[in-house]
Amino acid sequence: MRPSPAGDMRPSPAGPVRDVVVVGGSIAALTAVETLRLEDFDGRITVLSDEDLPPYTRVPLSKGVLAGRETADDVVLAPLSDEVDLHLRTPATGLDTANRTVLTPAGPVRYDGLVLASGARARRIGTADQAERVLRSYDDGLRLRDHLDRAASVLVVGGGFLGMEIASTACTLGKEVTVVDLAPPLDRLLGTAVGGHVRTVAAQAGVRFVLTHGGVRLLGTPFPTAVETADGQRLEADLIVSAVGDVPNVEWLAGSGLPVAGGVLVDERCRVAPGIVAAGDVAVSTTGDGALTRIPSWTNAVEQARAAAKALLHGDDAPVYRPSRYSWTEQFGLDVKMVGPGDPQGEPTVLDGSLGTGSALLAWPDANAPQTVVAVNHPTPPAKLKRLLARATTGVAA
Repeated sequence: MRPSPAGDMRPSPAGPVRDVVVVGGSIAALTAVETLRLEDFDGRITVLSDEDLPPYTRVPLSKGVLAGRETADDVVLAPLSDEVDLHLRTPATGLDTANRTVLTPAGPVRYDGLVLASGARARRIGTADQAERVLRSYDDGLRLRDHLDRAASVLVVGGGFLGMEIASTACTLGKEVTVVDLAPPLDRLLGTAVGGHVRTVAAQAGVRFVLTHGGVRLLGTPFPTAVETADGQRLEADLIVSAVGDVPNVEWLAGSGLPVAGGVLVDERCRVAPGIVAAGDVAVSTTGDGALTRIPSWTNAVEQARAAAKALLHGDDAPVYRPSRYSWTEQFGLDVKMVGPGDPQGEPTVLDGSLGTGSALLAWPDANAPQTVVAVNHPTPPAKLKRLLARATTGVAA
């Protein structure tokens, strides 16, 4: 039986908020802390993170970190104020909502207000005896970089943004690269027009693409050395990397009574229950038709954390969260920015330039759904891309 959506719970302020605990150590957690202070919250803030590093950005992991150009100093975000109590290597192991405490190996931590920003971990497709290579944390990046240094050939399972960025970095390092996916890489994100263009550029850089409609099985222990497709094709490489999505970190909430279904269910203001909000990769909301949706992106983590922090302090007076749906990727010399739902259908309207010339601003007008706008190596800034959504049907750039 699926838990009721958080919106049905109609969470309300549960009394004065003086002690806030933030569970998580990435950009959503940092943004929540900054927003609380900007909203003049002067109470105590405790951040619990299972990471070794202070809050950092994951964006460079598949690029500069994997290529060896960036270190921990480059990825760590602005330091938290001395007024924030940061506990590294301190995972949350349970939640007692009745007593308002987060359980940790070091003991319980009490809260008046709680921000769930525990994020997600890399999804794995291998067996328990396989040391599957993934890229989710800074430590993952260091390990993968070490393996990449010693590899001549790389096979990436998964052709989303992360998988293709890993493939791009491997290409720049002179590796022989193969990408395996269930569908043409990037089409489900960028649509066939832009996805096809990126694949063409990637193929020109030497990437080989293999489609398998039944998935793959990793072969070899402890480190996989080959994959077998559903039709029996065997593909070998010195290094195999899985980039097949993520899994929200919600196991620690077992027994808490919070609504969990593929993530933590939140209402339109990112509230989960009285005195509890959630943001980032761990948060799931319901659409108008009752379907569940999760937006695992850097931009959503930032925007949702701002909304969640305001809702924690102001309740019903806080603004409703409306995601901008902005995302971007950098790969194979292409800077691709997108605003709107993924997988836009049909041929786009060209607002400026063309894919053939290497710089284009494209829009997918649809009278019955939100618009999607994509910029490929085009100087339009994100804020203007968002404004273009309302004018996409005109075919004229704002």
